Amino acid sequence: MKTKIFLNLAVKDLNKAVTFYNELGFSTNRQFTNEKGACIVIDENIFVMLLVEEFYKTFTKKELCDPTKSSEVLTAISVDSREEVDAMMEKAIKAGGTDYMQSQDYGWMYQKTFLDIDGHHWEVFYMDESQVPQNM
Repeated sequence: MKTKIFLNLAVKDLNKAVTFYNELGFSTNRQFTNEKGACIVIDENIFVMLLVEEFYKTFTKKELCDPTKSSEVLTAISVDSREEVDAMMEKAIKAGGTDYMQSQDYGWMYQKTFLDIDGHHWEVFYMDESQVPQNM
């Protein structure tokens, strides 16, 4: 079995959160979705588990942070072109997300940043690995 990544995020309103990620173009795996949580398919081996806050709390002894005020994690996702970065950002804003930081263009890497409807921090980027500077 290949390694899979499951990013677990606490959400206030599961239906709104699912709608947000579906509007970005990601599907929902119904097999792992119920009233407590939903599995969003980012890629073949990458998933976002949207968990209602009370259910999320059953997985940790720590207090939940308010992602609109504190940084819990910064999730970056790569896409295949600069145009896809722009398209993902447009979808995120249209779906209710927030344009969070100024776009960055390093020539070899291009990125934009948004917050989802719960305040989780996402960066979408395109990187031309053949152009990465030697002295990074």
